[in-house]
Amino acid sequence: MSSTADQVASLRAQLRVLTDRLEIKELFDRYVVALDRADEAEFDDAWYRTVFTQDVRFTFPIGVHKGVEGFAEFQRAAKARWARTHHLCANHLVELEGDRARLRVHQVATHLHLPEGEAGEAGEDPFVVSGYYDVHAVRTHVGWQFDDVSFHVVSAIGRRLPSMADLPF
Repeated sequence: MSSTADQVASLRAQLRVLTDRLEIKELFDRYVVALDRADEAEFDDAWYRTVFTQDVRFTFPIGVHKGVEGFAEFQRAAKARWARTHHLCANHLVELEGDRARLRVHQVATHLHLPEGEAGEAGEDPFVVSGYYDVHAVRTHVGWQFDDVSFHVVSAIGRRLPSMADLPF
C-alpha cells in the first residue's frame, strides 16, 4: 500500500504534466491568434519574445526566419498580402520530455484577397491552406517557449497570389 506522501508525489507529477501540456497548447494558440492580428501594433518583437526563444527558427513555405528579432515585421509583411486571414488550429499533440517538448498541430488557414489583388485584380475566391505545424518547445526561466517552428502544407485550394507561383503547395 502506498503512503500518503507517495500519493501526493504522484498527484504532483500528474498535475505537472497536465499544466505543462496546457501551457504549451495555450502558448501555441496565442501565436495562432497573432497570425490574424499581426498588423496590430501590440504584436511587436517584444510580444513575440513572450512566445519564442531569442534564437527561434521558423520554416514556412513563404520563407525561413531565424531569431525573434524582426519576426514581427516578417509576420506583418506576410499578412499584408491579404485583406484578411483566419487561422484555425486543432489536434494539439504534446510530447513532453522533461524540460523539452514536441508539439504537432493541424491548421486550416483562409486568406481573403485584397480588393485590388496583388496583380491589380479583385479576387472573390479565398485561398485556403491546410497542413500541420511541427514545433519544439523548451522550458525557460520565463516558462515554456518555442525554439523551432515549421509548417508543412498538405493542401492548398483557391487562387494563390502570383508571387506564390513557385511555392511548394
